Amino acid sequence: MCPEKAPQPPTETIRILVVDDEILIRESLAECLSGEGFETIVAGSAEQAMELTAKSAFDICLCDIHLPGKNGLQLLDHLGRISPETHVILITAYGAVETAVEAFQRGAHDYLIKPILLNELIGKITRLLEHRRIAQENRWLRRELHRVDSSDEIIGKGPEIQEVLRLVDRVAPTGSTVLINGESGTGKELIARRIHQQCQPEEGFESKKDTWPRAGGMRKVPPRWIAVNCAAIPRDLLENQLFGHRKGAFTGADKDQPGVFLHAGTGTVFLDEIAELSPALQAKLLRAIEQKEVFPVGANEPVQIHARIVAATNSNLKKLVEAGQFREDLYYRLGVFVITIPPLRERREDIPALVEHFIAKHSRSMGKRIVGIAHDAMTLLRNARWKGNVRELENTLQRAVILCDNSLIGVEDLPGDLVEETEDPQAVDSLDAAVLRFEKRHIQRMISLFPDKKEAARRLDIALSSLYRRISELGIATEGK
Repeated sequence: MCPEKAPQPPTETIRILVVDDEILIRESLAECLSGEGFETIVAGSAEQAMELTAKSAFDICLCDIHLPGKNGLQLLDHLGRISPETHVILITAYGAVETAVEAFQRGAHDYLIKPILLNELIGKITRLLEHRRIAQENRWLRRELHRVDSSDEIIGKGPEIQEVLRLVDRVAPTGSTVLINGESGTGKELIARRIHQQCQPEEGFESKKDTWPRAGGMRKVPPRWIAVNCAAIPRDLLENQLFGHRKGAFTGADKDQPGVFLHAGTGTVFLDEIAELSPALQAKLLRAIEQKEVFPVGANEPVQIHARIVAATNSNLKKLVEAGQFREDLYYRLGVFVITIPPLRERREDIPALVEHFIAKHSRSMGKRIVGIAHDAMTLLRNARWKGNVRELENTLQRAVILCDNSLIGVEDLPGDLVEETEDPQAVDSLDAAVLRFEKRHIQRMISLFPDKKEAARRLDIALSSLYRRISELGIATEGK
């Protein structure tokens, strides 16, 4: 069955999955393909092949259409969902044209009829791999041709981030104060910048500070963007930074100094970590929002301001208000329009797009031609915990680009301590696994709210004995009754 001499495959290690229910055929194919330098794995059914492809990626899948249980077309559909970069060659003893057409319509890359000629098979595999190489090269070239400065781009097509962008588009033109909530690393400043970019200056407002000279007259200066991290500046200096001072207000104040609010003109002042403001500064900020005026340090009269205020925090301001650590009136003033950015673990469908964006960004800056990421590496990234959210993901990929010596980032380029999420229902594809994770989380939440197991069982609408059984089966740690 093996040819005396076949076309030589590429020198890189290529992984091929052979799926056939006839042991003689699959073992013969595996022996010959291995002899040609390919790493070959065999499976006797589509179900076994699905288990193998869930754990690791393959470059080529050589699959019989007629299999016991699920057939080759069903396996083709499965690979199209979880591993679209795998090229599938379907084989059959039946040369029905209708079957071949359906296979190509569902994503098959090539088709073989038994008995298989190894010269023909190796030739098809070599052509497919060359086609993949050219496609990757073209994708990289297109990306370089059309690339623009996307440092402020918000990546994501999922419903959660699209809802955030919809709210941004609604509030941006209004000039209203906005409060952005979100965990550290979710991209609060990017959202604030988008609000600023879509906001127009106040109608009719003119100021010398908002114009600059040109031949034949004055030109409008684009509204300023000023970001202030309230946690990064000592509290005794933050007041001067925000509100400015008058000459002689303190030792060393030899001239008037406009603060951030005045310097911003008709632009936007972004106050990050707003929860870190002292009570005194909270009162001054409240006046700036309500009256559109500020008192510079040492001033006797207020100064009008025109800047828009966008604030952000990763703290629960409502709980801080209840604890007496944040002014309630300021909380309601800031919360006129609230935008909450979901953490990365709640929008995992956006991870592939983010991965592609960051690989392109960092490979370009380092002068490397990295065209993508291997399937098993992408699976690890999709399932990781990402406590640091998008910022942690970008740092991980920047490190991977530094280490990567190939055209694709692999698992070996990712940090060894990258831990997969073990309880998030969105981190698995299997419906049964997702349901179990959701059930465990829901029972844990109800027990934390109602430590009395009888009450928890009543709320869950199950018998107390059933609750105890599920607690034991799901491995839930409990205390109390």
